[in-house]
Amino acid sequence: MHKLNRDPAIPGGLQNYRHGQDQWSDTCPNADERGDIWNSFGQMQGWRCAYCETDVSDTTKRHIEHFRQRSRHPQGTFDWHNLFGSCNRAGTCGDHKDKCGNYPHEVLIKPDVEDPENFLLFLPNGTVCPRNGLSDEERHRAEETIRILKLDGALNQIRREAVRHYIKTAEAFAEMAQEYPENEWLPELENEIIRTSHLPFATAIKHVLSNQSA
Repeated sequence: MHKLNRDPAIPGGLQNYRHGQDQWSDTCPNADERGDIWNSFGQMQGWRCAYCETDVSDTTKRHIEHFRQRSRHPQGTFDWHNLFGSCNRAGTCGDHKDKCGNYPHEVLIKPDVEDPENFLLFLPNGTVCPRNGLSDEERHRAEETIRILKLDGALNQIRREAVRHYIKTAEAFAEMAQEYPENEWLPELENEIIRTSHLPFATAIKHVLSNQSA
């Protein structure tokens, strides 16, 4: 989960629909309009789930996610700023969020407004936890985001496999940091982070490569 930059331009025909006038269904928005929405998601999210960062380029493994649930916030049904692209994995992300019960929506970190990396730390073993040094309120929001989206559980093994190949690279950079001045190794580390930034679970890879621990 990382910071997303949303294009304020409303995609496709989404602006043609109104809460109270139209109902969200398989035909509303229509297939072409949903395609336009997903193209906008692709630009914003890099064809990864807005929450867990798994690949969502396969149309059978994704859904249009309402950040504030339609059942509790129907006026946001067609609000572009309330929509994200989520994976379809059962028991995580949007699927779990909509089944985990009531919670104040303000507690959930919204990745196009806030930077989740200020709250969350992904570890080499695949787990995710709140960062050290957070205020009580920030820590509560980090814990609730992990709980509501079920980011720490079934996803751990998948993330662990995704970062496994970068652990030795991270160890090599850590050794260089002990032996050489920063200007001799940091640019290459930054380049490696850029090279992997398009991958699924890129934030977890980034945290492992940069040996983040707080």
